[in-house]
Amino acid sequence: MVNSASFKGRDIISMREFNREEIDFILDTSDDMIPLEEKGTDLLKGKVLASLFFEPSTRTRLSFESSMHRLGGSVIGFATPAGSSVEKGESLADTIRTVSNYSDIIAMRHPDEDSSRLAAKVASVPVINGGSGPWEHPTQALLDLHTIRTAKGTIDGLTIALAGDLLYGRTTHSLAVALRNYDVKVYFVSPDVLRMRQDVIDDVKGKLNYTETGDLKGILPELDILYATRIQKERFTDPADYEKVKDAYLIDKAYLAGAKKDMRVMHPLPRINEISTDVDDTPHALYFKQMRHGIYTRMALLALVLGAV
Repeated sequence: MVNSASFKGRDIISMREFNREEIDFILDTSDDMIPLEEKGTDLLKGKVLASLFFEPSTRTRLSFESSMHRLGGSVIGFATPAGSSVEKGESLADTIRTVSNYSDIIAMRHPDEDSSRLAAKVASVPVINGGSGPWEHPTQALLDLHTIRTAKGTIDGLTIALAGDLLYGRTTHSLAVALRNYDVKVYFVSPDVLRMRQDVIDDVKGKLNYTETGDLKGILPELDILYATRIQKERFTDPADYEKVKDAYLIDKAYLAGAKKDMRVMHPLPRINEISTDVDDTPHALYFKQMRHGIYTRMALLALVLGAV
């Protein structure tokens, strides 16, 4: 039986490590964080979060730090490795071993796929993966699930499209793996060169009702959730390849005319041009509320892993 003790001292590295009961427990705990976020709490008073971001971040870094402050804890770390000993050539392993002496928990983003697993191996405190290259972003998947459940009242029974860059988009990898625990229909929508990476397909095959397609417009009337993502220019080695696909899906108010009235559009952000600003004020737009759920879920994870709830 899953309870709070199931998470104490646990690393949060991949959605592959969580079953349905564990995910639902985290989502329920996230619900419990909503009133605490509003009034504040001292649940983690005296605890220190090390926020180590080797790649750019706005929402993930700030929501982790805000979550820790709202729980009564404090934060150390960096938003860029510039100015740290990484610039002198210090290895990731040595950085993590060092920071483990100064903190109770580490949240980290790094461009290498294996970074979070390496950090968890050498750290003497729990590690939360805040994005590891193009591999996974588990806390984003959890906040996405919490957003969907709050907006729709359920996750089971929904038809969901993950659209855009499915090859390099770590948010879609984690969300696809998480959704294999639910009774959902999922479309993987992308240009051919950006199809869902094979290890994710292998993980969800036989566990998730999914279809791969390039035709977003054709499936739009079926959708309950459209999860759009940007085409990630920084992952392309040849700029010409990026130019060919950067405008693959351009969603504006007119594009959504054929969607269900209660269909909701999500996006992990930042967006470039894949969702027009004229969608922002429509009932379809859920992406700005989605950001708020990052506070609830990351508060829940910090409190659970540090044994405060």
